Amino acid sequence: MMQGASIYYFARGLAKRNYFTSRDLARFAYQQARFRLLAAENAGTVSKAKSTALAFIAGWKVEEMERLCEEIFDELMADRIWSGTLALAQLHLDAGQRVWLVTAAPVELGRIMAARLGLTGAIGTVAEIEDGVYTGRLVGDLMHGPEKAQAITALAVAEGLDLQRCAAYSDSINDTPMLSTVGYAVAVNPDSALRREARKCGWEIRDFRSARKAAKVAIPAAMATGVLIGGLATYSAMRKRRRRSAARAGIDAPPPPA
Repeated sequence: MMQGASIYYFARGLAKRNYFTSRDLARFAYQQARFRLLAAENAGTVSKAKSTALAFIAGWKVEEMERLCEEIFDELMADRIWSGTLALAQLHLDAGQRVWLVTAAPVELGRIMAARLGLTGAIGTVAEIEDGVYTGRLVGDLMHGPEKAQAITALAVAEGLDLQRCAAYSDSINDTPMLSTVGYAVAVNPDSALRREARKCGWEIRDFRSARKAAKVAIPAAMATGVLIGGLATYSAMRKRRRRSAARAGIDAPPPPA
């Protein structure tokens, strides 16, 4: 959906506000790069990431987290959204389909991004909250790899959807479980490993990393009930929402953007 990892830019925004030191940010960037490269094959890396994912927010108030998410998205992330991917998402919205952002970042940040971009909602990593304050522990697991596939499956059950009539889009090999769960998978601005996997599986590949390619955006004529896009999930707007079940999977829809 964007150039770079949203969680990195969030950390960068925190460093600018003196929540982190420059050394902390450099270490965080290294850990994110290593996680992206190794997580698909190294269970130990994933396990360590789960235990430390949101430990740094222990003691923060929820309202403070939400304020920071809004400020940092507007300051550091908005201009890094791929125009081609956003245009594709808008086409699905215009076609009456719902679009969900699926991210390993905190769900609070995901909701802000979804609201700012006019999307339907977000699925993200959920932090435990007690009395309006974060404990530093996760509710469930880090929204990564197989967890994304499980989350969209839960969303499909909650919304009464057939995943074989939905689609998923991603740029990372780590999202292969999610891409394999739906009937229509697309590699968007893929890393080299995902590009190879897409070719092997016969998945479509879209690259918006040039203005020329970004301008060529279209929804396939045979698109069915729903679509999932580059870390986004799009579903038919005609389905009745069942929010109670969806909330258990860490799913939340933001209010419409101003």
